[in-house]
Order: sequence, then C-alpha cells, then structure tokens
Amino acid sequence: MIGGLDDTFSNEVSPVFAVGPVSVVRTRKHKVTTDGNHKFNIAANLLDRDFGAEKPNQKWAGDRSHILTSEGWLYLAVIIDLHSRRVIG
Repeated sequence: MIGGLDDTFSNEVSPVFAVGPVSVVRTRKHKVTTDGNHKFNIAANLLDRDFGAEKPNQKWAGDRSHILTSEGWLYLAVIIDLHSRRVIG
C-alpha cells in the first residue's frame, strides 16, 4: 500500500512520471489595453441587435480580422448584406 491506498494502479501511473520532471508553466496576467474613459465619439448602435432586413441594401454588417502568416500579417475585412446574407465586399 502506498499512502494508505491500494497499489493496484501504481504500474499504470509510473510511466507518466518516467517521461521527465513535471513543472508548472505560469502565464502572464491579462493586461488591459483599452481605455474606456475617453472623450472620443462612440458610434451609435443603429441595428440594436436586429439583424433582419426586409429588402436588399437596407442593412449591412462587417467585421475584420488579422492573420499571422510566414510573410507577416494579413488583414481581412468582410461586409455582408443582412437580407441575403451574402458577402458584398
């Protein structure tokens, strides 16, 4: 018995520790980089989470992203028509 427990599984656990020493990898705490206390204009929320449209070209939505490649950063922007849900730009 090991530590008061049955040693039935001791042969199954030991290979895990045979790989090498186990250590903790500490990560940095999240650093806030956005300052919400500013006097810049903030765009109005015109859609108010209503993503439906009766006719084409009434409402558009967009997003952008960045992708790290071997040649550097690529920037991707997409605009969709909320009526047809198709990419328009």
